[in-house]
Amino acid sequence: MSHEAKIHDAQVSILRELLFRPSATFAELQKPTDLSSDHFNFHIARLVELGYVQKVSRGSYSLTQKGKEYANKLDTDDNTIERQPKSAVIVAAQQGDKWLFQERLKHPYFGFWGFPGGKIRWGETIAAAAARELLEETGLTATVTYKGVYHEQVVSAETGEQLEDKIFHSFYCTDVSGTLITNFEGGKNEWLTIKEATAKAKKFASFGVELNMMQNDTNFIEQTVIYTKDQF
Repeated sequence: MSHEAKIHDAQVSILRELLFRPSATFAELQKPTDLSSDHFNFHIARLVELGYVQKVSRGSYSLTQKGKEYANKLDTDDNTIERQPKSAVIVAAQQGDKWLFQERLKHPYFGFWGFPGGKIRWGETIAAAAARELLEETGLTATVTYKGVYHEQVVSAETGEQLEDKIFHSFYCTDVSGTLITNFEGGKNEWLTIKEATAKAKKFASFGVELNMMQNDTNFIEQTVIYTKDQF
């Protein structure tokens, strides 16, 4: 999985300038940064090394394709890279009066119970992500039916800082088959009744919301959840 490099504020400024120009000279790019030539030269060289900027002629630079994609995420009002909500899937399987629940055994939310799920990969359809996550996390295959969207924003009780912004696409599973993986790195799966699952000491704040979506026709729910540092 590729991750974008964290870049310096001066480098963000350079990308912003190039976002509005086909190309720009060294002097044109240096001026908004208020950096010395040596310091500026370091930052422009770093952007070239990262593959975001290319030299198109002597002393003139432009964005590469990779740089255009990265700079397009800039909020040009405050020179910050936009943060996007995480897109993920939730999969709920049922057998008789029991549902498949998962205990998360990694941080954040270590020890919390909820439905299995995971992030949608780049270029993957939402339904394909649901089927893949079900197989990878539980060892099961199923027919997945789209139930709705749950949008959750997580806020710190101590500071008020927003910790997470997540969009969950919920799927109900039928025709479930395969051998359940009970334990894996990062989690544990178990068939439980609603009463047994509800009795667990730690449950995701979305526990009831997700269950409601699976059992009813509610297809969109949005809420803000406040977590303490210890809970998160």
